[in-house]
Amino acid sequence: MNNVRIAMLGSGFVAEFYMLGLADVNGQQVVANYSRDLDRAQAFASRWKIPDSTTDLDALIARQDIDLYIIALPNEAHLPVSLALSEAGRNQVCTKPLARTRKEAKAMYEAARKSKALHGYAETEVFAPCVVKARQVIENGGVGRVLWVRSRESHGGPHSPHFWDVEKTGGGAMNDLGCHCIEAARYFFGKQDPIVEVMAWGARLVHTDKTAGEDNALLMLKFASGGIGHCELSWTTKGGLDLRNEVHGSDGSIFTDVTRGTSISAFTTKAAGYIVEKADIDFGWTRPLPEEAFSYGYQAEMRHFVECVRDGVAPRETYQDGYIVNCVLDAGYQAMRAGKWIRVKY
Repeated sequence: MNNVRIAMLGSGFVAEFYMLGLADVNGQQVVANYSRDLDRAQAFASRWKIPDSTTDLDALIARQDIDLYIIALPNEAHLPVSLALSEAGRNQVCTKPLARTRKEAKAMYEAARKSKALHGYAETEVFAPCVVKARQVIENGGVGRVLWVRSRESHGGPHSPHFWDVEKTGGGAMNDLGCHCIEAARYFFGKQDPIVEVMAWGARLVHTDKTAGEDNALLMLKFASGGIGHCELSWTTKGGLDLRNEVHGSDGSIFTDVTRGTSISAFTTKAAGYIVEKADIDFGWTRPLPEEAFSYGYQAEMRHFVECVRDGVAPRETYQDGYIVNCVLDAGYQAMRAGKWIRVKY
């Protein structure tokens, strides 16, 4: 296969980042874009020079000239779209979180596995260059045995109104942001070390008029090895996306900071244009983030999935990983309600 032909399912925020990531990936072409709204589909296709745009998902899935379908749709659409792709035996990649609940994620995973087609879980955090480098340091024994991982993912709140609706998304800030931190912790500890118990707290502290879910949360992960993952999630952080990790081991520590420790700082008295994802202002002291899609891991994950389709190999992040994350999130919400440690059921 010389050129992997892709259908982008979605025309919103995450689809834009996927296109930015794909822009630097050789051996692929996005040949079609799907959206539930034709005007949005056509505008997206025009912006990215995609040959075809459509609102007819069934016809798009029936095409025989597409090698990979990327699901960049709202959470409530993941399950039906993924099941349709699996029924047709299509290669698919889905954005995070895989589903709204463990039950939905299990259905997606089992159907994709049964189809024997490729399925990839698009969790950018574990493809971010600094996170991949941190894992290499761990694998080389630089910090000894991993004991504690602290991850923070926070910003001022989602872009689109539907993300505030917990019925459509599956939860609040913990669901939206915790999926990143859970998978980062699994990546640092190693997937052979399962998360066995969780404890969580969540509250609606600021956005009382926007959501019925939590806008701030803490999630604790207990690994089989005895190690601890500490996840801090917030929809009320000012100053743009805050994305950090700490890995503490028996012989050293690693720190990553993608958005607050950038290589450029600026002070402007007038608007300076786009700064970073979810920035509240574009003047004063700012920390612009160069090559944002690359820094977050969008380019690396898109390249990986394209190469997996081309070479006929399984991705390193599959729907099994997405299912595990949903299992942990479900246990987290149970712990949040019960106020005690809850065992994770896989």
